[in-house]
Amino acid sequence: MTVVNVYLNFAGNTEEAFNFYKSVFGGELTQVVRFKDMPMEGVTIPKEEENKIMHVGLPIGRDQVLMATDTLESMGQKLVKGNNVYISVHPESKEEADRIFKALSAGGEVEMPMADQIWGDYYGSLKDKFGVQWMVNYGYPKKK
Repeated sequence: MTVVNVYLNFAGNTEEAFNFYKSVFGGELTQVVRFKDMPMEGVTIPKEEENKIMHVGLPIGRDQVLMATDTLESMGQKLVKGNNVYISVHPESKEEADRIFKALSAGGEVEMPMADQIWGDYYGSLKDKFGVQWMVNYGYPKKK
C-alpha cells in the first residue's frame, strides 16, 4: 500500500520547529541529515548554512512521518506562503512511483524528474495542475 506523508519547508528554522513538534507528539527525530552531510556535486553550501537541515523525520502514529527541510536562498530556494508544504507519496514499487509521478505531473510542472538520488532512493518532485506540490519517493529494498 502506498504511504502518504506531509513534508514541510522552513526558512532556516526546521530544527527549532521539529524540536517543538517532538515536545508535542513525543518520539524521536529520525533521518536527521544536515546539508554538510550530503555531497552535492557542483554545489557549495555557505559555512553559515552547513548545519541547516536537509531532511528530518518525526514518526507520528503507526505509519505516518512528519518530514521537513530548510530552504536555502544560497541554492536558489525561497520560502513563500504556499510552497512550504508537499505531499510525500511512498509507493511500493519503482513502476508505481513512475505511474504516480507521470499522472500527477500531467498538465503541471516538474520540479525534479524521477531519478536515482544520492541518498539511495528513486525520487522526483512536481507541482500538479492545481498548484499542489508532490514528492514521489520509492525506497529500494534494503539488502540484508
